[in-house]
Amino acid sequence: AHRTKQDVSFLSSLFGYQGSDSELKVEKDGVSDSESKVDSGLPEVPVPPDDTPEVLNKALSGLSSRWKNWWVRGILTLAMISFFFFIIYLGPMVLMMIVLCVQIKCFHEIITIGYSVYHSYHLPWFRTLSWYFLLCVNYFFYGETVTDYFFTLVQREEPLRILSKYHRFISFALYLTGFCMFVLSLVKKHYRLQFYMFGWTHVTLLIVVTQSHLIIHNLFEGMIWFIVPISCVICNDIMAYMFGFFFGRTPLIKLSPKKTWEGFIGGFFATIVFGILLSYVMAGVRYFVCPVEFNNDSNSFQVDCEPSDLFQLQDYALPSILESVTGWTTVRLYPFQIHSIALSTFASIVGPFGGFFASGFKRAFKIKDFANTIPGHGGIMDRFDCQYLMATFVNVYIASFIRGPNPTKVIQQLLALRVDQQLHIFNSLKAHLTEKGLLPALEEAAA
Repeated sequence: AHRTKQDVSFLSSLFGYQGSDSELKVEKDGVSDSESKVDSGLPEVPVPPDDTPEVLNKALSGLSSRWKNWWVRGILTLAMISFFFFIIYLGPMVLMMIVLCVQIKCFHEIITIGYSVYHSYHLPWFRTLSWYFLLCVNYFFYGETVTDYFFTLVQREEPLRILSKYHRFISFALYLTGFCMFVLSLVKKHYRLQFYMFGWTHVTLLIVVTQSHLIIHNLFEGMIWFIVPISCVICNDIMAYMFGFFFGRTPLIKLSPKKTWEGFIGGFFATIVFGILLSYVMAGVRYFVCPVEFNNDSNSFQVDCEPSDLFQLQDYALPSILESVTGWTTVRLYPFQIHSIALSTFASIVGPFGGFFASGFKRAFKIKDFANTIPGHGGIMDRFDCQYLMATFVNVYIASFIRGPNPTKVIQQLLALRVDQQLHIFNSLKAHLTEKGLLPALEEAAA
């Protein structure tokens, strides 16, 4: 019990809570009365400075704060959507760079919160080590991506081939250097705080860097796997806000008191319809459905292929209930539209929990937003808290239900083997095809 009391006292000082010993009295379940009171209500969130552009302030000066916020959010949402379409037009390489920039900004916003606590103790190297670990993790993940998708280029350039061969060892050596630097930075009487901050950095890396890496992998599968999930999350966020603003009456969750059941349910149905319609429009365009591949001849990305069956129109029989309502016996859809329902459902039901998680984090530190980068919207992390959860789901969904064995990657791995190993595999494959009776048929077809 004494140990638990010490922990509560330390966490209270860490999160800026000042109180008497009686307020920190630990109950049987390990939670103090004061903590339970804070959790049951809403913590005092400091009011941030008004970051709305002066032009909008003057134009909306006659409106109430509620409607002023509605217009500010609406105008800047349209601006962000326009920018999103613009970077899609610029191509996959620009999209990858934007994902990297967003990742760095999100990392900066979270680390800054921890640094403000850590810096008050005048302890060294936290921010330096945090950015160093970010560099190490990005080197590891992007190195893996380059090896997977730029194999021919890597094999063609001697320095890249060496870096690729020893990539994981170099990554481990870089991380080990940072680990040793952290151990050397430990200061007596502050070990616990420093280890809390060490964990803070690594959890941030897990949430931000790993998920952005998965987003890029989704992009390589085809831009439609990047655009549709992100658009569904954006649509759900907008429509849930709209339904909640005009019809919201019933609170949904205490972590986000402005969220309502009306907004949650309205956003769900609106996102399902939006996902089906957007998928129908995009599934017929090769630029969106073809995997993003690197052309070694032109040293550039190309998006051109023969669309798979997933993006070919097919007839589907309607259930008897829908047939009686619509009068249709069949409906013509792209198979991807069926998958889009799963993506939209996740974006509407599970995706918002990323936002709830972020709300809980902000309330723990009594802050309204991660930053004030976007007026009316907060920081970049405030806009992408649901996107990262969505990225993981899409990557798992593709691996589980969509992607099969990739012949291109198999060939890449074979070419990396020694000549004698390649010959052994060739003879084994030839014997297998001959045994199955396929090789003669292939030889006759070639003749």
